[in-house]
Amino acid sequence: MMRTTFISMLLLLGTSGFLGAQQTLTLDLAGARKTALEYNKTIANADLATLKAAAAVREAIANGLPQLNAAVDYSNALGAKISIRFAEGMPPSEIDIKPQSNFNLNLTQLIFSGNYIVGVQTAKLYQSMAGISKEKSELDIIAQVTDAYQLVLISEELLRLLEQNQANLEGLYEKTAALETFGIIEKTDVDQLSVQVNTLKNAVKSSERQLELATNMLRLLLGVPVDTQLELTDRLDQMLSEAEALPLAESFRVEDQVDFRLLNQQELVSRKMIDMQRANALPTISGYYRYTYKLLKPDFDMTPANMVGLQMNIPIFSSGVRMAQVKQARIDLETTQNNKSLLSDQLKIQEKQLRFNYNSALETYLNQKNNVEVSRRVYASLKLKYEQGIISGLDLITADNNYLKAETDYISAMMQVLQSGVQLQKLYGKLD
Repeated sequence: MMRTTFISMLLLLGTSGFLGAQQTLTLDLAGARKTALEYNKTIANADLATLKAAAAVREAIANGLPQLNAAVDYSNALGAKISIRFAEGMPPSEIDIKPQSNFNLNLTQLIFSGNYIVGVQTAKLYQSMAGISKEKSELDIIAQVTDAYQLVLISEELLRLLEQNQANLEGLYEKTAALETFGIIEKTDVDQLSVQVNTLKNAVKSSERQLELATNMLRLLLGVPVDTQLELTDRLDQMLSEAEALPLAESFRVEDQVDFRLLNQQELVSRKMIDMQRANALPTISGYYRYTYKLLKPDFDMTPANMVGLQMNIPIFSSGVRMAQVKQARIDLETTQNNKSLLSDQLKIQEKQLRFNYNSALETYLNQKNNVEVSRRVYASLKLKYEQGIISGLDLITADNNYLKAETDYISAMMQVLQSGVQLQKLYGKLD
């Protein structure tokens, strides 16, 4: 179960470099979340996306503002001449075509364009979508950091439990081995305890590796160097107490969920795409001013230095192209609306399932907590009987395995409570 959690976290991971390597970093859960939001690359990309969307809005607005362009040209007829006959029977007159060079300054101003108006509105919608996407990215990172933080604490608890059990069993093994030399205890009991001790040693080493892997996952999420020592100040029992008292919403509002808000914004964009295609049938009006300065003047020049004008482009007939484009935009809108309705149903079912998972995990956790106490008392009683020679070593090992299983099931139940609580809070958008 823990290994699956590690792999899933790796697939979701996005990180950045931490500014200034630190040897030891002391963090509570709030501090870990803040650090990840500051240095995680997923969040950095979300910030860049919002900046890009803001720049796109400025670009869309600027397309309708005055545009000033300058141009310089030069032409040479390579000695060619213009031949003009002023009357029939008269010899033609020839005029040399001299080299010409002009400096042109063009000022254009868009007066009316349906596409421009809709384009600005659409760009603003995309900017709003970028903000919601950033909010979603932050929520995802906070959930990942919370899971990783709790996983480290659980891994530490599991390692502590195994080390304590190993120490107790090694002490019992030493006593048993001493009694075996005097013939009080059979060698079979000593061998069985030896096998159990070695099994626990392997379990401790495996738990150490799991703890290091969990810590590395947290380091990567935080964006700190791999050699940074992490000191986590929040306690596991405190988190479990908070998870047990998790406030559940009386009614789940789909409209407030970040994924639904994102798709709702996409529906508005789809509506604007219909307006955009319709605007293609509207005329476009623009005005211009042109100033021309002759750098090299010809002998015969009729070009005025200043020129103003208006231009109107009127779409008349497109052989059904615009109608097909509007139809496609309407289909896209209907598809988005279907996806929105589907997402609404999915979120409602997901909320019920996550609520069920949380309540089930909490019930299992409370049962396992009671089972651990019972298993501990049984193990302590059988251990005392073993030391008195009443039961065999096999009975003690069985009791020890049962106790360890109860403890590991209890720790697994802890993880389920914490993870189900995080998933439910994430769905509500209340991970803070």
